Amino acid sequence: MKGESFGMLVKNKVELRERRHRRIRKKIKGTPERPRLLVFRSARHIYAQLIDDESGKTLIGVSSLSMELRNAKGTKTEVAKMVGILLGKKALEKGIKTVVFDRGGYKYHGRVRALADGAREAGLIF
Repeated sequence: MKGESFGMLVKNKVELRERRHRRIRKKIKGTPERPRLLVFRSARHIYAQLIDDESGKTLIGVSSLSMELRNAKGTKTEVAKMVGILLGKKALEKGIKTVVFDRGGYKYHGRVRALADGAREAGLIF
């Protein structure tokens, strides 16, 4: 730690998350019947996608910047839950009921957990 600049610490933090994400991705795979629910968290926003890894296509993408949620009020955790609910509703409209959850290398805690709870609340099974 001694002698490292702040930039080095941030880079290592991102690299560690990416390493965890690669480790998770070795074990899970999205199919057309059961796509992968990917979560990406930035400092301000949260993004979620349903991905079919066999064809390499994103089936549904929702974020806190989506038109339906752009003016949503509340904490980041509350907005993350709204993103999960919206994703779940859109998935059910497309006939997707079950998914594989990919937490993206983040801890299953806070905003990531809120998004998962929101998706389950909307009717997704994982």
